[in-house]
Amino acid sequence: MDANGQAIVNGILLTAAVIATLWTVMTARLVYAAIGLALTSAIITVLMFIMKSPLAGVFELSVCAGLIPAVFLTAISVARQLTAETAAVSARDQIRRFWPLPVIVVLAGIVLLTLTGPALKAPSGTEEAGVRVVLWNIRHIDVLGQIVILLAGAFAVIIFLKESRNE
Repeated sequence: MDANGQAIVNGILLTAAVIATLWTVMTARLVYAAIGLALTSAIITVLMFIMKSPLAGVFELSVCAGLIPAVFLTAISVARQLTAETAAVSARDQIRRFWPLPVIVVLAGIVLLTLTGPALKAPSGTEEAGVRVVLWNIRHIDVLGQIVILLAGAFAVIIFLKESRNE
């Protein structure tokens, strides 16, 4: 494809991304917003592949176009209308149950940064190394983080579905 044709394709994709993003933000229905988010992420994924960034495109497709809308749709489907009183009781209950969670996350981040500090800095000479070499051999903690995020989302969906069946 010549430069003019590529510019037209890029313009169409960017216009579609803006329209999908506006639809996502402006729609009143949460289900349509989740679908719009997935559509926007899919268009951005195509743009990333065009820009020769396949790994970023794969991460965008797996997390932003796949996992996050699935979690949103699951949450929307199991959510129920709460009165102000039941919402306040639920919020207090959640704070009482989950107050240690931010502390655990911060401590885990400190431990990970301490243990992998040298691995987070790209060593000299990696400019010539390919993306696969850098990602799998040097920045393997990034791959581990991606796996943890995907598993956490999958477990959240399972928990949402299990709780909705119990009720």
